[in-house]
Amino acid sequence: MNDRQLLGTIRDLIGHEETADDCAAFPLENGRLIQVSTTDMLHEATDFPQGMTEWQMGWMSAAVSLSDVASCGAQPTQVLIAAGLDHPERLRPIMEGAVACAKACGTKVAGGDIDSHPELTIVTTALGVVEREYYCRRTGARSGDLVCATGRPGAALAGLEGRQEYWENLVMPKPQVFTGQRIARAGATAMMDVSDGIAVSLYDMSEASGIGFVLRDQLPLLPIAEAEEYFLYGGGDYGLLFTIPRKKFVRLDVPVAVIGEVVEGTGVMRGDETVENRGYAHVWS
Repeated sequence: MNDRQLLGTIRDLIGHEETADDCAAFPLENGRLIQVSTTDMLHEATDFPQGMTEWQMGWMSAAVSLSDVASCGAQPTQVLIAAGLDHPERLRPIMEGAVACAKACGTKVAGGDIDSHPELTIVTTALGVVEREYYCRRTGARSGDLVCATGRPGAALAGLEGRQEYWENLVMPKPQVFTGQRIARAGATAMMDVSDGIAVSLYDMSEASGIGFVLRDQLPLLPIAEAEEYFLYGGGDYGLLFTIPRKKFVRLDVPVAVIGEVVEGTGVMRGDETVENRGYAHVWS
C-alpha cells in the first residue's frame, strides 16, 4: 500500500474535499481571503540524502511546506517547525537553514517545538493567504487548457543519482512562491506542486478535475541519457504544474514550459501510449 491508497482509507472520516489538495483552506474576511495551511514530516533515513548538511536539511524541511503554499497562489505568512533531535547540537544549523528558506520566500519561522527522538525527524507547518479569486486547487482544469510546468523536472533525481551538477536541485529545492502568485493572477485554472514527479502529479490532477491530459512529443528534458525517465517519474523537484486557458497564457511573464493540453476523459497519454501512473511514493509492505 502506498500513501495515496492509505489516504483513501480515511477520506470518509475527514472528507473528500478536505483531502483533495496538499493545503487545507479556511475563509477569512467574509470569504474575501483564503487562509491555507499545510504540514509535512521528514525523516533522516528516508528523506535526507546522504551527504546533506544540517543547514540544507533545515532549508529542505521549510521548502517542502512552502512549496504547497506556493501551489495555491498564496503568500506564506509563517512557518512552524517541530524538531525531534537525536543530537541537540544539530538544532542550530537546521534552524539556520529553515530561517533562510522562509526569508527567501518572504516569510518567517514563527515558532514550533523541540524534543528528543532516536531518528532526526522534522515536521513543518506553513500558513499563507490568498485572495479568493486567485486561489488555485488541483480541481478546475478544463478541456482545451494548456498544461505547463516550472523549474527543471528530473533535476532532483539526477542529483540523487550522483550527477553533481544537479546536487543543489536535490538538497535546496526553491519553493516557487512568487512565481505561483503570478501564475494564479494570470488565470490558472488548476495548480499543484510537483514533489513526487510529473506523471503521478498529472494523474492526481486528472482525478481531482475529472479530465485527461495529452503530453507533447517534445518535452523540456535535461541533457542527459535518462532525461525522459527523470522528467516523467523523478520526485523532489518542487516545481509547479498548472493548467491555463490559451488566451490567458499570453499574460504570463514567468519562465514556464508548455508540456501538453487538457482533454476530455481521464488519464495521461503521450501520442497513442498511456503514460505510467508512477513516481515517488511512501510504501508500506
